[in-house]
Amino acid sequence: MDKKQAIAEYKLRKTPRGTYSVRFAAGGPVFVDATPDLNAARNRMLWALRHGAHTNQYLQAEWNAHGESAFRYEVLEELDDDLSPMAWRDLLKDKKKYWLEKLKAQSVMP
Repeated sequence: MDKKQAIAEYKLRKTPRGTYSVRFAAGGPVFVDATPDLNAARNRMLWALRHGAHTNQYLQAEWNAHGESAFRYEVLEELDDDLSPMAWRDLLKDKKKYWLEKLKAQSVMP
């Protein structure tokens, strides 16, 4: 595959949007967030946690206590690709609120 073709395919790829949860131990606290890019959110979170730099101190403390092997990232819900940007932004906020209440969770971002 040449460079131009690879760039074109990258630009056409679909970015999964939705809500996710993070948990470290069974019965432990659950953290929830919504994002326009599930893959990037997971990568960003792992980088911050591995470097002790996550903005949520409670989430970082769970990581420090249980370690990466106990890290559980779960996509709760993905949004349809055919939504307009305004629609998916509002829907992400609503979905985050729904999952926070349903799971009695804390927000990933303080």
